[in-house]
Amino acid sequence: MFSGIIERVGRVSGVASVESGRQLTIGTGYSDLSLGESVAVNGACLTVTRCEPAGEATFFVSAETLDRSNLGRLEPGGWVNLERSVTLATRLSGHLVQGHVDGKARLCAIERDGEARRIALELPKGLRSFCVEKGSIAVNGVSLTLNVVGEPDSSGRFTVGIMLIPHSWAHTNLSRCTPGDELNVEVDVIAKYVEQLCRGYSTPSSG
Repeated sequence: MFSGIIERVGRVSGVASVESGRQLTIGTGYSDLSLGESVAVNGACLTVTRCEPAGEATFFVSAETLDRSNLGRLEPGGWVNLERSVTLATRLSGHLVQGHVDGKARLCAIERDGEARRIALELPKGLRSFCVEKGSIAVNGVSLTLNVVGEPDSSGRFTVGIMLIPHSWAHTNLSRCTPGDELNVEVDVIAKYVEQLCRGYSTPSSG
């Protein structure tokens, strides 16, 4: 479990295709990682399979994660958001983030608003019911607040608006993104549970 508060921006140093997935080697800056530890990489929960004292770590990325996320597009030299899993003593400054990416959003626009940035994202079909104004969403692992939630078009895709404060802009890889880029999104897990629990209920007919 994560909180969506990015701790570091790491740089990809190696990418290799392996059976049933991909292997990523990243300069994390963490000197005390353990084998089997979970780290959110651009919001996707990955397991450390090799670690060096200097902070370089290797992760296996499954075919499922490659299909749902932007990790398959990473190349050596690319930058990724990193967060280690929370502990029971950690302040939850963001929101509950599982590290289970729901899909890829397309970055539509970035507009400067003073020192902050307003961004518009087009989200995949099927996620609209989990998005509400002032609700939470994780974008490339960053816990953010939805300011605008549009209606779906004929394809089911829809647009959301998000404000990035200067700190989030300066300390995540979102400042390196450009319109057209694909970003990982994870909607609020509580909303997903509520939707699942309510699915069996329907409004009784008046007849």
